[in-house]
Amino acid sequence: MNYRNTEKLILASGSPRRRDLLTQACLNFDIHVSAVDESAVPVQPPDRLVRELARLKATDVARSHPDAWTIGADTIVVIDDTILGKPDSIDSAVSMLNRLNNRIHRVFTGFCITHPGTDQTVTRHVSTDVAFKHLSKDEIDWYVSTKEPFDKAGGYGIQDMGAFMVKSVNGSYTNVVGLPVCEVIDELNRLNIINL
Repeated sequence: MNYRNTEKLILASGSPRRRDLLTQACLNFDIHVSAVDESAVPVQPPDRLVRELARLKATDVARSHPDAWTIGADTIVVIDDTILGKPDSIDSAVSMLNRLNNRIHRVFTGFCITHPGTDQTVTRHVSTDVAFKHLSKDEIDWYVSTKEPFDKAGGYGIQDMGAFMVKSVNGSYTNVVGLPVCEVIDELNRLNIINL
């Protein structure tokens, strides 16, 4: 299915996974990475946090592109009411994977679509439950040695080598990758930004 843009579209993210997901949806878009400092945003419930971060990223980039629609997004992994960010060391990656081991966790992605020129903004979030299989110490050590965990929330990539750890997904798969494509496309259609 090929969508046509009726409006200029910008992705406010440097994530290769989000870029790939929108490219697979046959959208035309530019990429401008947001300069938002995520660590400065106060801690809040996960659904509100991802919506707020997505909104901040989208509006940050949109200020410089008032004639375009800008998409911002943020993804977090939550277990036991704790947000797992991106691991910054081997120890933190191992610790995260041990925490997710043989359990169900939830992945939240917020997205914001905004157009300063028309003062329109839509902000939503999607959550997905992900169950991990039982992982041996060797499996965790091997996966961390691939260095794949280090740029991913929760320390794993479901779309790459980390797929072997995932027993089941209840909800949007692309949400776990980093952008709930179905919901984003629905909003872009509703706003007449794209059509078939």
